[in-house]
Amino acid sequence: MKKNELIEHMAVCSGISKASAQKALEAFLEATSKSLQNGNKVSLAGFGTWSVYERSARMGRNPKTNEPLAIPAKNTIKFKASSQLLDTLQS
Repeated sequence: MKKNELIEHMAVCSGISKASAQKALEAFLEATSKSLQNGNKVSLAGFGTWSVYERSARMGRNPKTNEPLAIPAKNTIKFKASSQLLDTLQS
């Protein structure tokens, strides 16, 4: 599902205009991004939790030359689906 399809689905299911659904989705994405930038978790009951974790520095290799390559540490996002969401996939 693409962003436009999600906006349309939100508008139809909630009985609001596509413009309102788009504003709501953009507000959710902005709030989620800011919260994660501040190092906080974002949890939606029945859906899942996003959290930030630091991937440690490690040694890799250049696949073309096979030379060792230092890969720096960086922050990344982890998503853990709720048990309710996982149950919907099984039925």
